[in-house]
Amino acid sequence: MSEKNNNFKIRTAVLTISDKGSRGVRKDLSGPVLKEMMEDIGSKIVYEQIIADEKEEIKKALIKIADQKIADLILTTGGTGFAERDITPEATLEVIKKEVPGIPEKIRADTISITPLAALSRARAGIRDKTLIINFPGSPKAVRECLQAVIDILPHAVKILKGEITEHQPNHKN
Repeated sequence: MSEKNNNFKIRTAVLTISDKGSRGVRKDLSGPVLKEMMEDIGSKIVYEQIIADEKEEIKKALIKIADQKIADLILTTGGTGFAERDITPEATLEVIKKEVPGIPEKIRADTISITPLAALSRARAGIRDKTLIINFPGSPKAVRECLQAVIDILPHAVKILKGEITEHQPNHKN
């Protein structure tokens, strides 16, 4: 990918949303997958945290990272399913200023052929200030498949947010 070769680095934050993980009862397996895959494209992991499935905690972390300009991209893992405590999408919607529906749509479209259960994802994506926030599922396998669906477009998205790309570039390949 060209961004890796021209010193462009996406400053990425990884938030794992897990009650058990936040208490140290379960090892985080999906956060490291996000980190590894992003580092493989030249991203710099600048922030990582495991927090409980508490809406106010999730919102506080997202707001802090975006408003303090800690990261260009926040990837969350966990809390996107049907369980009662799965509230990551709701917390995300409450903090973003613009929703970016095409990202979760592409993720679901690409992964539904792997598992029909992808249709059950409630993940969201959006922008707060100049930070892109994307929700991912909590399973390491699902995280890998979902991030693979959009990883090639993330450098372009971040460049637009940072003002490095200011006009449409026809036939642009990252």
